[in-house]
Amino acid sequence: MSEQTGDTAAPAPKPTIAELRAEIKLTRAELGETVQALTAKADVKSRALGQLEQSRQRAREAVVANQVPIALVAAGIVAVVGIILVVRGRRR
Repeated sequence: MSEQTGDTAAPAPKPTIAELRAEIKLTRAELGETVQALTAKADVKSRALGQLEQSRQRAREAVVANQVPIALVAAGIVAVVGIILVVRGRRR
């Protein structure tokens, strides 16, 4: 009733002890890499600090690339300080 095909594969030879040990060593190394990757991914504090540092670096680059806002901010601060001094001088 059941048809058998002539494509019967020969059983694979048993691996030697050295081959098994090499496979175990490779599996352990892969598992170690996986654990390290998962640990790094789960370390939220470290990832947040990394993102913060990247943001700071981008902000520094933007400030260095465009000096005009720095001059405007400095001028604004000087103007505010000047206004405060004038107002305090009138009160006395």
